[in-house]
Amino acid sequence: QVHLVESGGGSVQAGGSLRLSCAASGNTDSTYCMGWFRQAPGKEREGVGGIYRGDSATYYADSVKGRFTISQDNAKSTVYLQMNSLKPEDTAMYYCAAGHFPCRMFWETDFGYWGQGTQVTVSS
Repeated sequence: QVHLVESGGGSVQAGGSLRLSCAASGNTDSTYCMGWFRQAPGKEREGVGGIYRGDSATYYADSVKGRFTISQDNAKSTVYLQMNSLKPEDTAMYYCAAGHFPCRMFWETDFGYWGQGTQVTVSS
């Protein structure tokens, strides 16, 4: 089992920045990939990006590419989502997720563990 806890959400004006953290505990050595997803009110959940724990390769949705950066600190079993140049359309609940091998980024069904989410609100 893997337990995930997100933190770092909040309210910010457009153009601002936030850094989300996802702290993992439990059988973290078994996780192969970590992903970030978000869900805005009235919309389906969508993938933001993710990182493969082995080689730290990262992937991003087109909507956040160049603005968001995912990184990891394996010693702390923590994954980060640095969000810059935030836009009102980035407003959503952000979820961290973890998956075992094999794991395809942006495929929700490949992620077996989910955090409770952290709210990000961007005002114009």
